[in-house]
Amino acid sequence: MDVDPRLYEQIAVNDNDVHNIIMSYLVHNCFKETVESFIACTGMKQPSDYLEDMEKRKRIYQFALEGNALKAIELTEQLATNLLEKNKDLHFDLLSLHFVELVCSRKCTEALEFAQMKLTPFGKEQKYVEKLEDFMALLAYEEPEKSPMFHLLSLEYRQHVAESLNRAILAHGNHPTYTAMERLIQQTTVVRQCLNQEHAKSLPASLCKGVFEGGPLGAHQNVHLFLKFA
Repeated sequence: MDVDPRLYEQIAVNDNDVHNIIMSYLVHNCFKETVESFIACTGMKQPSDYLEDMEKRKRIYQFALEGNALKAIELTEQLATNLLEKNKDLHFDLLSLHFVELVCSRKCTEALEFAQMKLTPFGKEQKYVEKLEDFMALLAYEEPEKSPMFHLLSLEYRQHVAESLNRAILAHGNHPTYTAMERLIQQTTVVRQCLNQEHAKSLPASLCKGVFEGGPLGAHQNVHLFLKFA
């Protein structure tokens, strides 16, 4: 079900809301230079320590993305004390990235020693057993990138871990873990799906209000809702 554009073309959009949505995306993804340019152009204000933390998050994200997990762990512990201690799943994923890098570098003996020292203790919990088996199986292949577990060596997997780490650091600092833009798109998608399934009546009024109802006030309040809770 497509909504008639005439229903929302006349709805006024507050420039500050648009600026906040853009800023949320830029800060989340650590685009520091762009953030600084955007602030200069719009006159928005951001705490200096927030920009400093963004630079630190960017370095951590890049190290994780490159597979330099030990450096990512070191910097994370400096920026967000006890984060990894409290988030075992994320800690396991980061340690696993280092293991994978050792395997890819054909340092099998070093990889095995690292696994025995750092990864094996996770095997005490059942939820890690299957993951451990998959990672250890990489050692059985001369060309691990051609093994059934090749996805563990992929850029996509490193991106997944790096993004999870970034969100965890944001949450640790009491910052939104998703951008306002993501939340707005998610909300719009849910509403459209429900309308297509003719289940709109079962939606909470707060979910629909401001997206498809007429009037600038509803839309303005809806954007503020997601800027607050994204």
